[in-house]
Amino acid sequence: MFMFSRSICCAKLNQLSTFETLFSNLKLRPCATPLIGPLQTCEYRIYSREKAEYANVNWDELGFALTKTDYMYVMNFTEEEQKFFNGTLTRFGNIEMCPSSGILNYGQGLFEGLKAYRKEDEGILLFRPQENALRMKMGADRMCMPSPTVDQFMDAVKKTVLANKRWGDLNLMVEDNVHRAIPGGTGGIKAVTNYSPVYKPLTEAKAKGFSDLLFLDALTGSNIEEGSACNIFILKGNVISTPTTHGTILPGITRKSIMEIASDFGYQVEERAIPIKEVFDAEEVFCTGTAMVVKSVASITYQGKRIGYKLGAETLAQKLHATLTGIQTGLIEDKLGWTMLID
Repeated sequence: MFMFSRSICCAKLNQLSTFETLFSNLKLRPCATPLIGPLQTCEYRIYSREKAEYANVNWDELGFALTKTDYMYVMNFTEEEQKFFNGTLTRFGNIEMCPSSGILNYGQGLFEGLKAYRKEDEGILLFRPQENALRMKMGADRMCMPSPTVDQFMDAVKKTVLANKRWGDLNLMVEDNVHRAIPGGTGGIKAVTNYSPVYKPLTEAKAKGFSDLLFLDALTGSNIEEGSACNIFILKGNVISTPTTHGTILPGITRKSIMEIASDFGYQVEERAIPIKEVFDAEEVFCTGTAMVVKSVASITYQGKRIGYKLGAETLAQKLHATLTGIQTGLIEDKLGWTMLID
């Protein structure tokens, strides 16, 4: 995970703000799990790279919480020259932040998340990291923040991954009272303030046995948008539809990749407004995101009405998941140049 915050720092810190890049190997987490948590003090173990080639992790008991790894990447920013510099790896730990930091007082912060995959031959692949770098620059521009260059972002990702290389059914409820994003807001970027507003309705939905919420647009309240942290698709016949990304929906990189793969499969892929009533006529519904990749939706409940959808090995969602993860892990030839081998 990569966090980027604007700090209005004290003079004794020489007007430096911090860009921190934290890479942690996370077990796949459903989109219902919030990606942002309350500010807390880090408690972590230091693992010696000399002691083991791979980290001693019980993957079956890993769960969905953050797992701290060995190193993080920190870069400084100078207000005078308006650029980032002196990027360096450091042991994972707490960071020093000025009380007047913009992220603490005004929520002026961004984050990005991507995955690294270990191939069978021990090589490590990054999946479309340039897209994350460009999306962070877009988000920084929207939040009136400076951003590292694409090259700086890529260098930080490569170094952090290599330093930590030893680490190795959705039921949705439609939320029609709370809106995740509004037109003209920041719903289309990975701002830190986008996720906390859904905590309360999401907690209430989980208490009722649902996995996640499906949000409607704030303008009409009749079109679907996305889950709390994932994009959504519906399938009917040979047509795959997904809501357009006009500022209120995050332009997911997995979303973009799945659309291209589905087109190669021969499906007609549409980006358009999707009325909630169309969801109940769909043959299949699935969500996409960095953590889950692609996951079938078992059911959607709206105003007390529950509709179930096709599940299992023969679903399009499973085929898309197998293809994309095959490309990400190097088991399927990457003809589109999406992956990057690092060493």
